[in-house]
Amino acid sequence: MTPSPLEHNATPAPFSKGTSLHRQLFLVLREEISRGVFGDTGALPKEEALCERFGVSRITVRRALADLAALGLVERRHGRGTFVRQDRVPVARPNPSLGLIDSLRQTASGTDVQVLLVERAEAPADVAAMLQLAADEKAVHALRLRSVSGIPVMLSDAWVPAQLGKQVTMASLRKHALYEILLAQGVKFGRVIQEISADISDPTRSRLLQTEVGVPLLKVVRVIHDPKGRPIQFITVSMTPERSRILMDFAGDAVNTLSAGYFMHDIHPSRQP
Repeated sequence: MTPSPLEHNATPAPFSKGTSLHRQLFLVLREEISRGVFGDTGALPKEEALCERFGVSRITVRRALADLAALGLVERRHGRGTFVRQDRVPVARPNPSLGLIDSLRQTASGTDVQVLLVERAEAPADVAAMLQLAADEKAVHALRLRSVSGIPVMLSDAWVPAQLGKQVTMASLRKHALYEILLAQGVKFGRVIQEISADISDPTRSRLLQTEVGVPLLKVVRVIHDPKGRPIQFITVSMTPERSRILMDFAGDAVNTLSAGYFMHDIHPSRQP
């Protein structure tokens, strides 16, 4: 019988071009850890065995193992090898009743924030259109990096109309989340439109998220409106898929509506092969 590609002893598929070997090996081993491939002892194969199995150098293996250790997935035991950590954080499940404000509060309380930029500037054309800004209207731009245990997990790029962002400063964002600053001004949240897609890490985001240029990213674009339907915030969030997930929970009455989301495919007829 032909072994499944997911089986531990199966011959691995050739690594693809464009992504470093140690990064691809890291992803394979992380997936095997999540499936419990390494048994009760949690012992990963020796470096020599991994080199032979995947046809890579020892330097590549060591870099992949170091990345796993940095995320708290494995521990290196001198003279014994590498083992899956038994105390690694379990997969979290969302509270079914978690609303937008609660989810924002949970994100703010569960991460450390570094405010990278706050400026009053002219918004890019797509942002200005989504925020319905006038031709000469400025916006407040805030760039923040959120980390967990010193590891970057989320880069937030937010824009708010200038009249709503008067209290948004470097100092205020170090003490309060953006949503808290807006709520304190009497702003109320209404409809939220959210788009989730894949993206490629550019040099700037790679440096801030401490990852390689060209690796896949999770990209979340969110437009928040007030109860009257006026847009009050445009935010783009970039995350690395090996450190972050997106959990969604829909009420029963939303399952058969667009509130549960739908898939869009950006394929123009002229692009079809």
